[in-house]
Amino acid sequence: MEAKGKVFKYGDNVDTDVIIPARYLNVSSGDELAKYCMIDIDENFVKEVNKGDIIVATKNFGCGSSREHAPLAIKCAGVSCVIASTFARIFYRNAINIGLPILECEEAANDIKAGDEVKVDFDSGVITNITTGKTYQAEPFPEFMQKIMNAGGLVEYTKEKIGE
Repeated sequence: MEAKGKVFKYGDNVDTDVIIPARYLNVSSGDELAKYCMIDIDENFVKEVNKGDIIVATKNFGCGSSREHAPLAIKCAGVSCVIASTFARIFYRNAINIGLPILECEEAANDIKAGDEVKVDFDSGVITNITTGKTYQAEPFPEFMQKIMNAGGLVEYTKEKIGE
């Protein structure tokens, strides 16, 4: 599994209230949530993001509340992957649950710049900054997590397993 796209770069402690502000939580559709993704930190994000683009941030991405709306808004906005130095524990789990690929790699998170083009190989954990030619090594997903991601999230994976 691979991802390739333009980078949107953010700093430390991007919390779930910034990813999807509480005032928009009266909608549950992922496509509707995507319209407001990152609006309080980057009002141009939803206008400029394209399918496959990548978010890169530094420490503690996704801190704050435990809402699954945050990774869902990111995924439905077209983002193919989030790379960060570290993720908040509940965001990490929610991202896996809804099938949003995330990778922890401090060197990549610190080096990669907004607008760079990046390619991610989830099987090997290799992150390549196509703009600079530099590569980084993240921990690849274990096989069972790759299956969850490929299925589109935990619910879809479970449906496949039980034959629905």
